[in-house]
Order: sequence, then C-alpha cells, then structure tokens
Amino acid sequence: MQRILDVGWRTARLCAHETYMDCPYYEQLQYLGDTRIQALVSLYSTGDARLMKNAIEQLDSSRTAEGATYSRAPSSLQQYIPPFSLWWIGMVHDYWMYVDDRDFVRTMLPGVRAVLSFFARYQKPDASLGLVPWWNFVDWVERWPDGVPPRGADASSAPLDLQLLLAYGWAADLEEALGWKELAAVYRNEQMRLRSAAQALYWDEARGLYADTPEHRAFSQHTNSLAVLAGLVEREQARQVMERTLARTDLTPASIYFRYYLHLAMRKAGLGDRYHDMLGPWREMLASRLTTWAETNSPDVRSDCHAWGASPNIELFRTVLGIDSAAPGFRKVQIEPHLGKLAKLSGSIPHPKGELSVSLELVDEELRGEFYLPGTVEGNFIWRGQRFPLKLGASKLRIR
Repeated sequence: MQRILDVGWRTARLCAHETYMDCPYYEQLQYLGDTRIQALVSLYSTGDARLMKNAIEQLDSSRTAEGATYSRAPSSLQQYIPPFSLWWIGMVHDYWMYVDDRDFVRTMLPGVRAVLSFFARYQKPDASLGLVPWWNFVDWVERWPDGVPPRGADASSAPLDLQLLLAYGWAADLEEALGWKELAAVYRNEQMRLRSAAQALYWDEARGLYADTPEHRAFSQHTNSLAVLAGLVEREQARQVMERTLARTDLTPASIYFRYYLHLAMRKAGLGDRYHDMLGPWREMLASRLTTWAETNSPDVRSDCHAWGASPNIELFRTVLGIDSAAPGFRKVQIEPHLGKLAKLSGSIPHPKGELSVSLELVDEELRGEFYLPGTVEGNFIWRGQRFPLKLGASKLRIR
C-alpha cells in the first residue's frame, strides 16, 4: 500500500504545476475529468485546496453562451466534452463538502445553473437526454470508439443520463444550503423525473443489471456503477447489482480513470472490503517497474504519467481507513473502515481544523480503535452497521 501511495503522489505532483494537468508530456492541460480526481488527491494528501479552487474558477470562466464549460481550461483551443461539465458540478460539490469556504461555493452557483440549463435543452419529454452535441467522452475503453458510450435509436445513453442525474442531486444540495430553495425544488423534481425515465429505459430484469441503451444490447461497468451512485438501486439490491457488475466478464470494463467511480459504487453498495482486490492494475504497473501511473491499463498505453490513476491516494484513506466528510466544510467526520484482509492499519489526513488520525487493530474477535479529531470536529465511527459517537480530541473504542 505504501508503494502505491508513493507512486500516486509522485504522479500527482508531476501533473500539477500552476494548474493541474492531465499529463506532464502530451497535452499538459487541465482536463475536467482528470482534475476532479486530482483535486481530491491534493486534499487527502496535503489539505491544500488552492489548486482545486483555482481549477474550479478557471473552468467556470471557460463557459460559453450555451452554458457548457470547455473540456479543459485554460486553453486557447475550444474543446467541449459535455459530461465533463457535469463533473465540474461534482467538483464544486466536493469543494463544498471538504473545504470550509461557503462564500466561494456560493459564487459558483450561477455557473452550476448555466451548465444544467445547457443540458435541459437536450432533455426529451421523459427527461432523458437526446443527442447532445460535441464529444461525449466517458472513458477510454476499446469497445467505445473515441471513448463515447453507445446510443440508442432515439439517442438515449445511460452513462450520460446518469451523470446528469447525479448533477441534479449535487446542484439541489448546493441550492438548498447556499442559494435558492425554490430552484433546489425544481432540481429535485427533475431528479425524480430522470430517475424514473432511467429506471424504465435501462433496467434489464433478466440480467439484473442496467443496460447502456434502451435496446438492452450493451452493458458496462460504467452504467451500473453510476446507477448505484445515483441511487437507482439501494441497500441489498445495490449490492447485488455491484456483485454482478464485478463478476460478469461480458460487461464493458472501466479503465484506470473510471475505476474511481466503480470503487465509489462498491463502497456505497457495501462492498468496500473488496477494495484491496481491485488494485490489480496498479500492482501490474508496479510489476512493470513504472514509477508513475499510466493513462490506461492497456499494453499499448500512450502516456506513462496520468494523474487520474492516483485515485488510491484517496481511497486508501476514504474507503480502507474510512475517513470521510459527513457535513459541508468537513465540519463533521464519519469513519467507516473497510479492512478487507488487513488486521492492523493506521494513518492520518490533514483536516481544515488540524490533523485527523485513526489507528485500528483486530485482535481475536475484538476491534480496537484509537482516534484523534482536531478542534471542535464531531464524528461517528461505523463498524459492521453499528454507529458509535466519537469524543472531541483523543478517544478509544473496543468493539466485540
């Protein structure tokens, strides 16, 4: 794990100068899909949010009259990847949850509204998206030409619909807390309409999975991960969907980049203890003696240094050690570890109020935990479905 963290941090640093950039050799551009992951690597590794804040501003400034952002900014060449504009909304939401800077988040709300207005003009009467212009890249996978997922006869595409569904939820959260509650209600309504349309269009009862198009001829890890993250299925049904998603070999697989969302969906579905088993591509790169993470895990990979592969530098702390924000500004903490095969683990992360540390050890049938919450930060520890409040400052727990 330490080698994976070291290589990830080296990759992240080489892909961050005065802005984040996808890679230090080829484009050297701040692509939004890459940047959302890079920003959280920065926060979990250093607590320094300045590059993240700058990236959000740069990309907001790239918006055109239609409302979409550039795919990357700053850039002298116009390029549009509409799904990346939705990840920008996710990035604003991330900043709101992990950084105590409400005033800045409030200034981004007009941009959030503009992006959703852009997508609204392409929604069909049932709320699903029709043909969205420009390059609708989702992930570099062999089965998708140019990284674009398949579309149905009416242009419907589950990965795009589900990313929009997530964005409506993030925007509603932001408006309820910092903006117009009336607009939050509109977004919640759109969220409900799109959720209903996605369930009707893409759920395949026979397979127990979500299809990429209404014709149900193609299936992917991407669609099913996004369906779980967007709440189309929850609890035991979400777990079953993710178990099938991981087990079936006929699904289009997620690349290094999109495994960030695959792993998030696993954690949400209660499969976080399997995270260690998902690190095969990273172990293969270590075995190939790479000292930075490659763009994809394909043999003919172009770039040997791509920071979107550094997501383990987030998830070894957020999923395995279990530290996550439970309130805007990281004002509350939730610690829900997924030890997998580990019997002992400790670590710390920077927090807006100081350093937050966790030490865990399984001895026979007893879990022993030591915690330190900085400042006035409140927190809860969750272990196998049980919730235990944590004291301010230092505390210990023993759970049989």
